[in-house]
Amino acid sequence: MIATKTDVRSRIEEFGIVPSIKPGLRPSAFDEVRFAAEALNAACIPVLEVNMTVPGALDVVAQLTKAFPEMIIGADVMEIEMARRCVDEGARFLTSPVLLTNLVQFAVSHDVVVFPGALTPSEVVTAWDSGADFVKVFPCSQVGGAGYVAALHGPLPQIPLIASGGVNQQTAGNFIRFGATALGIGAELVPRSAIQNRNGDQIRELARRFLLAVKDGRAQRMGQS
Repeated sequence: MIATKTDVRSRIEEFGIVPSIKPGLRPSAFDEVRFAAEALNAACIPVLEVNMTVPGALDVVAQLTKAFPEMIIGADVMEIEMARRCVDEGARFLTSPVLLTNLVQFAVSHDVVVFPGALTPSEVVTAWDSGADFVKVFPCSQVGGAGYVAALHGPLPQIPLIASGGVNQQTAGNFIRFGATALGIGAELVPRSAIQNRNGDQIRELARRFLLAVKDGRAQRMGQS
């Protein structure tokens, strides 16, 4: 049972993967996301981030938290009012694509895990000093990939980084190896086609590969220390 903010933070660290999904525009959005959640849960990744940029996403969060109380459901938001509504509906973590210190402050005041987006070293430090639990480095791949994470992690080893933006099967292990605590992964883990075709085996296989990449990356990092 996930009871506290500490539990949520610990489980994200444990699994090392935060899948992200955008609900579809059709009335069947919840059915699609529910299918993805079931496949991820079965694959031992009981975490799912729902992007709020799509109409109806708040309802999806509300339904997911009721249907999967054992999962860690979170929301990617840009506005405090939407963050408030997501938390009221049971969201256990909040994230954003950019650094929003007011979002961090809101999450801290409501005892909710938060990892804002940041890119530059100054933004990463500002996010951490504001009270973030993790800092999402976004978009990683476009600015140097794992090498950029290594460049941040070197002088800032105390800050747990979540690499996001362009993470795939080929790069996942290196992101972890070079300092990322976890990975934010979208369509590379939950392909739109797999949801539309209800191909749970594909999602479970991709989950298996990414979990293995996280495990191998951590083992290599330990070997280097």
